[in-house]
Amino acid sequence: MSVLEKIGSKEAMALEEKFGAQNYHPLPVVLSRGEGVFVWDVEGNKYYDFLSAYSAVNQGHCHPKIIGALKNQAEKLTLTSRAFYNDILGIYEKYMTSYFGFDKVLPMNTGAEAVETAMKLARKWGYEKKGIPSNKARIIVCQNNFHGRTISIISASNDPSATENFGPFTPGITSIRYNDLDALREVLEDNNVAAFLVEPIQGEAGVYVPDEGYLEQAYALCKSRDVLFMADEVQTGIARTGRLLATCGNCSCPEKNCSGTPRVKPDVLILGKAISGGVFPVSAVLANADIMDVIRPGNHGSTFGGNPLACAVAMAALEVVKEERLAENAHYLGEIFRKEMSQLIKDSTLVRLVRGKGLLNAIVINDEEESSTAWDICMALKENGLLAKPTHGNIIRFAPPLIMTEEQLLDCVGLIRKTILEFERENA
Repeated sequence: MSVLEKIGSKEAMALEEKFGAQNYHPLPVVLSRGEGVFVWDVEGNKYYDFLSAYSAVNQGHCHPKIIGALKNQAEKLTLTSRAFYNDILGIYEKYMTSYFGFDKVLPMNTGAEAVETAMKLARKWGYEKKGIPSNKARIIVCQNNFHGRTISIISASNDPSATENFGPFTPGITSIRYNDLDALREVLEDNNVAAFLVEPIQGEAGVYVPDEGYLEQAYALCKSRDVLFMADEVQTGIARTGRLLATCGNCSCPEKNCSGTPRVKPDVLILGKAISGGVFPVSAVLANADIMDVIRPGNHGSTFGGNPLACAVAMAALEVVKEERLAENAHYLGEIFRKEMSQLIKDSTLVRLVRGKGLLNAIVINDEEESSTAWDICMALKENGLLAKPTHGNIIRFAPPLIMTEEQLLDCVGLIRKTILEFERENA
């Protein structure tokens, strides 16, 4: 069989089963094409994408401006490593720091790499700027977090599926309850704490939104103890929650960003996923010079970090966010979606809660976390032309591309409503 030969869904899934590591549990659909808010499987069936590659495809599938930047740069220069300068990295770094309101950016490739970078940065800052004794620095994280899958990051996890048989783990990481200011206040009494790493909304935990004021007060506690506030906005950033960043102020206008009137201005901002619109692996860590300048030649790096192709793609992707007012659209459509899901809750005993911000939302299914109900509903949604995925057993996350129109959203709401009410009747 030629490597370019077209194959069917069963054959594609069988190949992955035989030759691939079983590190994911995907929905049984084999996609071959995407455009805007839609994807098509190898048999030509069309679906609404309501996951957006875990919020990487905020700008929609194969956005022509982003693909154009990819093609244009790919024909000129793709990689130099950081052994040499190239003619686009400095332009990209200036663009990024201006766009998000920081002095410096450290470019990487994946979200996990960016989180690892931030952890290293925090420790080095702790020793060289705060004066923490050697090898005593602590980083505080929250329970039920998802920051990635590397050894140091899973050292911060309390998910058994992420940690079982992967020890020993990285020391110096302490986990506290999310959305609990008293727990944070208590752990910050230790002068050896260098940083607090937090997701503004816990996505993988089921789109868990903290109490109003939590981030602001957590930030103030960190400032009072000379501790870095590090925001992991890999999933929540780039307009997903109706703001450019989830830590931005009460503003959905993409012409304003966190260099204007932030709700919280993180000391360290971690970005990934939608920086490239899902076209290329791009991530970044941003901080001001007094923090970032502890990193010196040889301390950290990546062969592909800041490569010309990534820089060109990322700038095009971020231009789309502003030009198409995606933060504003996410805010507007998110309000409609949660209102419609709240009505569904009144009409159904199967859905008991909806929560989220912008177009990062979830519904909680009225069943045990160990049940297959949420998975079975996602299978039914697939049959009706909409792709979503459960998280934590009884929660379904809904995160469509931010370019979605109101008409498309209402069509999707109708599909979700129809599917759940039919599922409820058939399983009564």
